[in-house]
Amino acid sequence: MRYVHEFRDPAVAAALAKSIARRAAEVADARPGALPLTIMEVCGTHTVAIFRHGVRQLLPPGVRLLSGPGCPVCVTPNGEIDQAIALAGAPGVTLTTFGDMLRVPGSHSSLQQARADGADVRIVYSPLDAVRLAQSEPGRQVVFFAVGFETTSPAVAGALVEARRLGLRNFSAFSAHKLIPPAMRLLLESGETRIDGFLCPGHVSAIIGARPYEFIARDYGVPCVVAGFEPLDVLQAIDMLVAQVAAREARVEIQYRRTVRWEGNPAALRCLDEVFEPRDVAWRGLGVIPQSGLKLRTSFQELDAALRFPVETPPAREHPGCLCGAVLRGAKEPPECKLFGRTCTPEHPIGPCMVSTEGTCAAWYQYSGITG
Repeated sequence: MRYVHEFRDPAVAAALAKSIARRAAEVADARPGALPLTIMEVCGTHTVAIFRHGVRQLLPPGVRLLSGPGCPVCVTPNGEIDQAIALAGAPGVTLTTFGDMLRVPGSHSSLQQARADGADVRIVYSPLDAVRLAQSEPGRQVVFFAVGFETTSPAVAGALVEARRLGLRNFSAFSAHKLIPPAMRLLLESGETRIDGFLCPGHVSAIIGARPYEFIARDYGVPCVVAGFEPLDVLQAIDMLVAQVAAREARVEIQYRRTVRWEGNPAALRCLDEVFEPRDVAWRGLGVIPQSGLKLRTSFQELDAALRFPVETPPAREHPGCLCGAVLRGAKEPPECKLFGRTCTPEHPIGPCMVSTEGTCAAWYQYSGITG
């Protein structure tokens, strides 16, 4: 409990809130009309932590928090979900994935519905569980539906290396991995939403480090702070961001120093580079982003489920009333969606932002008190 007490001290939180307010006032005095400062978090765990601990309520009116494309489940487009459903229906295939993917709606169905209709879809807690399943059931082709950012992709890379070491011919992965920095670039270049600073994701940064965000400060003049997930982590990171704005500076800083190093995790990065290479991929709500996804390298293509099991799917389509894509861009907030809290709830989700525990809509529904 030591760390919990240290990072949830009410007195320290009040002092940080006062510092943020003072710095925001300095910005207002120096640059009338500059407020509110908009700070975007690009991590679903940050979104949930901000709501759960009431961080928004501690901030002055001059500082606004906005959620971005930080939920890997949410940014997975319908086309990839449709392809995973088709893979699950292929003869002799067992499709494995993390539990939060089951209820995510695709264009016409979901993995949960596919399982109800007879497909062999199983929840695993790690990619290595899927490898072990392939070992134990040699008569089935086990496919792992690999969804996630840089946080989970090294584990998938390790599982693929292990499957090759074991000589498994009945294991493969369908990669829907996404990379966070290219999405941040797109958000800035689109100009759709004003962003004065980024709360950079702690888990992703534990893998890639802080260096990949340098272009944001250098090329766009937008401060970045890598933050932890306790309330004092988030408040201190916001204070650091507002301090940079007040000083008219833009650089990358690490608040989450107990976990994140500037250069990242070299072993994880080497494993990633051995197995994967970047590719252009589609994101829900953001379109195709260059070099923002991961595909298996040629040397690992025999373990690529998309090549091993070519499936056809009808054209992907989105629910016409769902604003999940706009929420992921920071262009809308969940209560602006006509479906939010009415026809779209955690029990009956219309879009993935309400399905995932890291989804912005789910966080608003659970913690904001606004349910429709």
